Amino acid sequence: MEETVIKTPNRPKVKLVGTDGNAFALMGTCTKAARRANWPKETIDAVMAEAMSGDYDNLLVTLMKYFEVS
Repeated sequence: MEETVIKTPNRPKVKLVGTDGNAFALMGTCTKAARRANWPKETIDAVMAEAMSGDYDNLLVTLMKYFEVS
């Protein structure tokens, strides 16, 4: 299976350690960081759709692919 990579303008820094481990909370934190980094809405939607396309592990892997996670 070929991995899809969405072109993003940059990799915003997000701190997920110490936040609620709830999937929606993680996506909300990353969505806010993407907005602050001036990502187009279509890019944010595509990254979040990819993050939600599998299980919790897929969510984490996807967020780490597009964001600089600490």
